[in-house]
Parts: sequence; structure tokens; C-alpha cells
Amino acid sequence: ISVFDHGLLYGDGVFEGIRCYGGKIFKLREHTIRLYNSAKAVYINVPYAQNELERFLLESIRINNIKDGYIRLVVTRGYGDLGLDPRKCPKATVIIIADQIALFPEEVYDKGIRLITSSLRRTPHDTLSPSIKSLNYLNNILARAESIRADAQEAILLNHQGYVTECSGDNIFCIKAGVVMTPPIHAGILPGITRATVIELLRTKMKTTVSETMLTLTDLYSSEEVFLTGTGAEIIGVVEIDRQRIGDGKPGRLTRQIEDAYNQLTQISGANAYDKNPCVA
Repeated sequence: ISVFDHGLLYGDGVFEGIRCYGGKIFKLREHTIRLYNSAKAVYINVPYAQNELERFLLESIRINNIKDGYIRLVVTRGYGDLGLDPRKCPKATVIIIADQIALFPEEVYDKGIRLITSSLRRTPHDTLSPSIKSLNYLNNILARAESIRADAQEAILLNHQGYVTECSGDNIFCIKAGVVMTPPIHAGILPGITRATVIELLRTKMKTTVSETMLTLTDLYSSEEVFLTGTGAEIIGVVEIDRQRIGDGKPGRLTRQIEDAYNQLTQISGANAYDKNPCVA
């Protein structure tokens, strides 16, 4: 990888984090669609067709002999010069990393996670759309650094109107009177694939009402349950926000049910990397 790659020099690129369970890549097609959408939004031409790139991802699991793991797919603007002109980068760079990931210790999943509200604001749509999963994660990293200094595991980012968007690396949900609520895409969030999967599970399998609505910190503080979703984090219950206890201070009953339903789904679906002709869709 060249030191003149604009992914390194300017954070000029996009990426996806993808999970593999039992040798099957979970939501492979959804992740590659989002990658191509992000690339198109920043005028990067991915140098492979989508089906070809998906075959590379499946091959990365086989080559590394991974059954339960994580894939990081990165597409940068490519090799260029020390200027900003994207025309100086003739071809995008594609990087596929197959490895393991553990965002939080196991005890956090058992006991729940503590959050703070970051003093930073989520990057607004008119600056850089949060729907683009770009390599420029400084906004998220600074928020996470703030949570570390406050002895918490994650940070909530508000938008410029003061509404809840998401955490530094996860989407957020809350539960009140049996209704599950989460910020809508237009609040300024990444359209999470785990988020969409959980919403579908809640509506179809668990017959639970889900409302995508603008939320305030007061809504979160007064919720019966709060939980986070993300490809890396999966499902994790929240027990404290800004030193205020959520519910009874333990991951809630519905959160645990969602976690179980999600874990069951990951074991029975996905593109099998060890099949000669895997079904991707």
C-alpha cells in the first residue's frame, strides 16, 4: 500500500465491517450494496463488479480458515500525489482483511454498557452525509475518546438540533411502554445493517411495534430499556447514561429477547464461504 494512497493521506475512501458466523458471511449482499452506495456518493469507482467483490470476500474467509470472525473491506481513492485532486488517482485501492474482533469485553454483554453524551455534535448532512461509511472517522473517534476519559464504554452523539443520532460506532434504541424507538435516518445516522435486521426481527418475528422517531436525551433517561446495535458490537444492553441508571440497572428483558433472536438468525443465514457455489442473496 503506497504512502501516496489518498486513503492514508486524506481519509479518502469508504469501508464496511462484515461478520462471519459458522463459515457464513452474514448480510453479505446488504454490506456490498452499502459499500457501492458509499463509493458512488464520494465519486469512487470500485474496480470490480459487485459479484466479483463478493467472491473475493468469501475467498478471504476460506484462505484464512475463519469460521467465526470479521471482515474489513476498504476501498480508497487510490495511489495519487500529495495534492487533493482526485483525478491524480487513476485507480481505487481495494483491501480485504479477514480477522477476529472483540469491541467490548464479555462482561459488558452480561452486565450492560455505560454511556455518556459527547460534547461534540454529529457531522451534519450538509457537511458530510452520515449515511456514507467513509474512512474519515475522526468525529466518532473523538467522541469515543471522550467516553474513555469519563470511564464509560461509548458516547452518544447529538445532532445540531440537540436530538439523539447514534453512538460513536453503534445505532441506539430505547423501549417505552412496549414500543421500541430509534432515531430515523434523517436524524443524521448511518443506516446500520444490524439496525435494519433488528427492526425486521422486532416487527415480523417478535410482533413488536417499532417507531423511527426523533429522540431527546430525556427520552433515553426515562426509558425502560436502551440497547445498541452494530456489526461489531452486535446487540448490547445499556444500563447507564450520563451516570443516570436505565431501568433497573441491568440489560432488560426485551433486550435479551432481541439478542437471542439476532443470535439465532446469524447461525442459520448467510453466504457459506465453504460452499463451491454459495448463495449470496
